[in-house]
Amino acid sequence: MANTTAGAVRGFPQKFMCSKHGLSAFPGVALYSPKTRSMSAKAFQYAKLPSLPVPKLSQTLEQYIRTVKPLLTKDEFAITEQVAKNFGAPGGVGEKLQLMLEEKGANEPNWLSEWWLDSAYLSYRLPVLVHSNPALVFPKQNFLSQREQLTYAAKLIAGALRYKAIIDSGKLEQDYLGKNPLDMSQYTKVFNGCRIPGLKTDTIRHALDSNHIIVVHNNQFFKLVVYKENGQVLDDRDILDGLNCVTDKSNGPSAGVGFLTTESRNVWGIAHEELNKDPVNRASLKAIEDSIFVMCLDKPSKIEDNATISTRMALQLLHGYGSANNSGNRWFDKTLQLIVSEDGVNGLCYEHSPTEGPPIANLADFIVNYTQEKALDGDELHLSPDCERLTFNLTPALEETVKLAKRNVDLLVQDVQMNSFSFDKFGKEDIKALKLSPDSFIQIAIQMAFIRLHGHPAAHYESASTRKFHGGRTETIRSCLPEIVDFANLHLEKNRPQEKYRALQAAVNAHKRYVGMAINGQAIDRHLLGLKKLAIENGIDIPSLFLDPGYPISNNWRLSTSQVAAVNDMVMCYGPVTPDGYGCCYNPRRDAINFAVSAFNSNPTTCAEKFGDALKKCLEDMRDVAASSVPSSL
Repeated sequence: MANTTAGAVRGFPQKFMCSKHGLSAFPGVALYSPKTRSMSAKAFQYAKLPSLPVPKLSQTLEQYIRTVKPLLTKDEFAITEQVAKNFGAPGGVGEKLQLMLEEKGANEPNWLSEWWLDSAYLSYRLPVLVHSNPALVFPKQNFLSQREQLTYAAKLIAGALRYKAIIDSGKLEQDYLGKNPLDMSQYTKVFNGCRIPGLKTDTIRHALDSNHIIVVHNNQFFKLVVYKENGQVLDDRDILDGLNCVTDKSNGPSAGVGFLTTESRNVWGIAHEELNKDPVNRASLKAIEDSIFVMCLDKPSKIEDNATISTRMALQLLHGYGSANNSGNRWFDKTLQLIVSEDGVNGLCYEHSPTEGPPIANLADFIVNYTQEKALDGDELHLSPDCERLTFNLTPALEETVKLAKRNVDLLVQDVQMNSFSFDKFGKEDIKALKLSPDSFIQIAIQMAFIRLHGHPAAHYESASTRKFHGGRTETIRSCLPEIVDFANLHLEKNRPQEKYRALQAAVNAHKRYVGMAINGQAIDRHLLGLKKLAIENGIDIPSLFLDPGYPISNNWRLSTSQVAAVNDMVMCYGPVTPDGYGCCYNPRRDAINFAVSAFNSNPTTCAEKFGDALKKCLEDMRDVAASSVPSSL
């Protein structure tokens, strides 16, 4: 457990602790509403962090040339290498842009943050569903009745509100990476947030004074106040009564407005503008967008396929399985949606723009642990809170937009392949016993699986945290490194155990070095983005570096990967970021590794099932290569 800051919550029974933070699910932190105990940047008095650095231009171009080489032919690489050298020549446009970026970096705590938020999220026009929003699968439950479903949902709600109270009170334990404190601001953005669609770009709305959540059942939306008049959080039993109120009142027809959040952002932006013209709609939208979070009470998804239970769970949480099932029982713009289905599927889906996976996984561990209490918390006297049904008045044009959204979400749902599985041959402790980095080991296996399946390497994105710096988000770890490709090719073509082991060590070390660069703000992709942005904003012709074919090839992330570690038996999932690519998220556990691999049916060259099989084979092959040199480890 990391060292605590003064006032951090600790010292409670281990079964109620999140190993990331040591947070108690029991009272001990005052559970006040944001209105009386508002979270603010000032309240979050954690470690003062350095500004995000600007890497040296020569270093970035050297690494760019090195990492693009495995993806190009010899002739293509010769051109790209020369273009990069010309860009970095003394007195050239690269040097000019570098000086401008260094000046910006000297005057701002994080020169990247606004550019990244806009480029990666708010200006992105595809639906957030599948293309942007990740889902996190919780351990499956076995409900024998609707009451058991609602009881579990009430506990998740109560746990989330208690976690929020810890954040709001400034008692969240400081995160560390080794001895380095990390930026904590993402935690303040998990609750009360919503992405608002626009005609060309979106915005983020954050309501500090919210006292209610939204509960969705049968595609109908209800406002449920979750704080007492004295500002304290409702008891678990009172929350359960509120959920019963929702299910009792949600039997009528639904306007289907939730489907609009599955649409492309431009279409949804137009519809959102139209909805706001009606005062009833405007009030309902405000209630949803200003809520603390959304709880989705799902019905079992009726599907006919050969998918495993774990894969079905991932898909239901990711997209809801279409218009005939639960895709309309969502508000995909909300930062946090908790989901509990009658058949025991449960987890969350989150809008990605305000926060990364680790804070969400820490929240998930906390609330899943909270549900393990034997009984609901609360007195015998209940408040029996009322729930307010939100209504919408749809014009004929909006009704047609809803119908179109249903058709489009069904097409998208049909296109998504998912393969969620637990690799149980070994886990992270076994990899450590081989004196290898578990993350590097898994990343090498992912690239090797692609090469094994497709016959060539792929641009490979792994997310690295830059939270060592003020307002830090992510940087790209380019895992298609020459040493990794060399090992994969050597292993797949030759049978030389000692040569393979040396190549594996070289690949692991190369990956670890790049990880070190990325987490220290010295990798290349955000740097290059900043230089390109400066050129555009200052009316400078886009430099040839960014127009050269090598640049888009090296950014066509056919492998989009991320480690999201959780203490509980969970896994995060998301869609591919290219039509011909794979999403691959994993949770390395002590004795197993949970994976969620995605692909698109519309591309004939990719298959999540085959990729998963290749990945399992590569993991075992690599273990055998390493174990042959460390025979006593496994």
